[in-house]
Amino acid sequence: MSKKKKTVNELLEEAKLSEEEQPYEVPQNWLWITFGTVAKLFNGYAFKSSDYQEEGIPIIRISDISGENTSSKNAVRVPPHLYNEKFLIKKDDLLIAMSGATTGKTGVYNSEELALQNQRVGKIKEISHKILYSLFMKYFVFYNSKQILKRAYGGAQPNISGSLIEQLNIALPPLEEQKRIADKVERLISKIDEAKQLIEEAKETFELRQAAILDKAFRGELTKKWREQNSNVESGFLLQKKIISELKDKNIEVINEKEIPATWKVVKMGEVVQVNPKKKKLEDVPEEQICTFIPMPAVSDKTGEIEAPEEREYSKVKKGYTFFEENDVLFAKITPCMENGKAAIAKNLKNGFGFGSTEFHVLRTSECINETYIHYFVRSKKFRLEAKREMTGAVGQQRVPKEFLINYPLPLPPKEEQDVIVRTLSEIFSKDHFVEQSLHIESKLELIKQSILSKAFRGELGTNNPSEENSIELLKAILQEQVK
Repeated sequence: MSKKKKTVNELLEEAKLSEEEQPYEVPQNWLWITFGTVAKLFNGYAFKSSDYQEEGIPIIRISDISGENTSSKNAVRVPPHLYNEKFLIKKDDLLIAMSGATTGKTGVYNSEELALQNQRVGKIKEISHKILYSLFMKYFVFYNSKQILKRAYGGAQPNISGSLIEQLNIALPPLEEQKRIADKVERLISKIDEAKQLIEEAKETFELRQAAILDKAFRGELTKKWREQNSNVESGFLLQKKIISELKDKNIEVINEKEIPATWKVVKMGEVVQVNPKKKKLEDVPEEQICTFIPMPAVSDKTGEIEAPEEREYSKVKKGYTFFEENDVLFAKITPCMENGKAAIAKNLKNGFGFGSTEFHVLRTSECINETYIHYFVRSKKFRLEAKREMTGAVGQQRVPKEFLINYPLPLPPKEEQDVIVRTLSEIFSKDHFVEQSLHIESKLELIKQSILSKAFRGELGTNNPSEENSIELLKAILQEQVK
């Protein structure tokens, strides 16, 4: 016996939210429903990597999803005989990462070339363009991205399903108002994006300027006048000998000199800096003692400072974490943290020591080396680019090996000149508050964007026309087609 089809009214009652379920008031000709009534999420197909080739139909994988820049440019390809219309991706289709480290990441496919969905790439489509305007739908999904992520992380592994997306609540305006809302949001957000682009361009200029200043610093050009006035200081060569005598366990050959001041010496970093020194014995530390703990997110890749240190009991961190002491330099060894400039000086540690992420290399200086000089050096663009080239390991889990740091050529000025370089750089960069200001502006722009979207989905953008037919009539017409 065939299952009885539901009537239009039954389907309508299932789709509508009760007054108690409606989170806020919207214009009277809007309708609160579940998102799955007007849109569906479609999963992709598990194409075999053995079928990948240089020519053919592009396969959009999670790694290809990149906001408005989602395209077939770097996509893998499969032979034409694997074409399947069920998994077809067209220009302007809305895609979402359904699992993995980037769960919830969205993108709009912008290539003219047809492509296919890979497994765990979700495609969100309206059931009919007569009831849901695609651009309105895209902004709705973008606006609800945090809620989607929150639901996705409800279990042990982040995961987005069709039902998770379709159970979202949406206040549906009449179709013509959806278009007005989407167009207005598009105009407003494009202005915000233009402002962000200007900030990014200014950042690039700032970073180039900063790189040039650091390059001059480590070539001795910033302190040329100081050297002329202080010719009696201990040379870098004598300083090197003193440090090597302190670190008797080091047995590394001195590398060739470069074009640096005569009073400087080029040495391998491992000659004058201890890389990942042995953990000292902490026999008298009570198990319940509170220690400073530095997770990777606590280190700012913008300022190179520890901005959010944590406190944990010694018993919970004494094993399985990286140990460091006051004034040690923490250098992120894993991608992309290293490339982004995550390195900081460990300061104000409780009882003079702390623990942190295992993804830090620890650089410990002696009294003859200014730790801030080393910090500036390892955060320089040149150093990070060369470190990136030497990374080892699987894609996404690549790390800078300890040997790279030990063998890297370090321009070593006399201690007094190191101090002058550090003061000079600090003065230059402290006067330039660009990074701090740009971060503040960017956060404000993001808040403005969220405010625009919030007003859009509450009917507060001045787009409502009360005389337009209620959305319920549109929905009835669509449901009527479904029950035929």
